[in-house]
Amino acid sequence: MTVRGADPLLSVDELAALLDIGEAKVADTRWYLGEPERGREAYDEGHISGAVYVNLEKHMSGEHGPGRHPLPSRSNFAATMGMLGFGDDDLVVAYDDRGGAIAARLWWILRDIGHHEVRVLDGGLPAWVSAGHLVDTTPPSPEPSTMTVKPSMTRTIDREALAESLGEITLVDARSMERYRGDEEPLDPIAGHIPTAVNVPYEENVDTENRFLPARMLAARYRSVGVRGPDTVVYCGSGVTACHDALAMVVAGLEEPILYPGSWSDWSTADMPVATGDEPGEALPY
Repeated sequence: MTVRGADPLLSVDELAALLDIGEAKVADTRWYLGEPERGREAYDEGHISGAVYVNLEKHMSGEHGPGRHPLPSRSNFAATMGMLGFGDDDLVVAYDDRGGAIAARLWWILRDIGHHEVRVLDGGLPAWVSAGHLVDTTPPSPEPSTMTVKPSMTRTIDREALAESLGEITLVDARSMERYRGDEEPLDPIAGHIPTAVNVPYEENVDTENRFLPARMLAARYRSVGVRGPDTVVYCGSGVTACHDALAMVVAGLEEPILYPGSWSDWSTADMPVATGDEPGEALPY
């Protein structure tokens, strides 16, 4: 069985078959906002056998850069993944228990260093357990491997370039409607959204069982807000769940968008224009 070069999602049955023949390595990416130790604790309580814990803040974020979760340098991230036992020839399958909210970050960032063979487990750990598969409490001891940086499969944009592009690109905000409108802002100093942005909350990319909606439904969802060609930019609070919208667009058969890594945590701290309410707002000079 092979899924190389296939859909970015992987079903529970497909993963089970691949693990049976040793053709996949699994990354547990569970992480919870405001509870930095909970993800590791959940992993220790039970994970897919052989899965290695890959932490958002320790492994998938850099120490310096814009926003709360800046991207690590490509070389540092490749070295980190190698030390965790993931190599150039491995099919990496990422999962969490939030419909892929964190796993999508690993999917995006591996492809950012040119690693093609990465999938997200559709439905995550809950789907694995619901299908009757067992979990393990013993962490593996992976042998260090080599992961090298290759040409990137992704695109990013910084705050300055984004500000100059407003009104010319389709800008998608992946946060909740309440945060987009500015009704609440639990993390950043200013509430609202980047002017011209449309709201496509990442939570609504999945169904009640946290599996991604069918491709045709996802395509209709994004096209309804103006997503058409390559000039689409996605952002969220800190560049994490925006990767979920990017993944959903790829699942839908749309062109992969550009990521604004700093996202609202960068924009809202830089004295940039802010829009509130249900409407995208106009591209204002800054």
